[in-house]
Amino acid sequence: MQSDASTPQEYIDSLPDDRKSAVNELRKIILQNLPTGFTEVMSYGMLGYVVPHSIYPDGYHCNPSLPLPFMNVASQKNFIAIYHMGIYANPNLKEWFTNEYAKHMKTKLDMGKSCLRFKKINEIPFELVGELASKMTVQDCIGIYETQYKNKRKGS
Repeated sequence: MQSDASTPQEYIDSLPDDRKSAVNELRKIILQNLPTGFTEVMSYGMLGYVVPHSIYPDGYHCNPSLPLPFMNVASQKNFIAIYHMGIYANPNLKEWFTNEYAKHMKTKLDMGKSCLRFKKINEIPFELVGELASKMTVQDCIGIYETQYKNKRKGS
């Protein structure tokens, strides 16, 4: 469910009360742990944490006018989602997260390629999400993107 909100706060304010506090807490913990250089924006109708054009002028290959995405948080119809490009692109980070999740939570991890889905709002491991946000620097994000996506597309 994409939002038409133009700012992160407007996005949070538009959410139902039961989702508002959880998304606000996710935003807070991510911002507390996000490495220097990433910027919070509205991206694809959700909260986005990106590498701004001032650091990576090429932008995202799918649409170079957009900054390079890193993380997103969204209130979807049946769950709250966290999208993290590092989990998708870095097998070591994915392994770390799945191992740590099992240590923090009794519930089974609901995860897609880059998406973590939380159907029960009261079972979001906020501190673990904060730690996940801290695991990649802007340079790590750019390096993985250029190695695994951008350079491969040029060679195609």
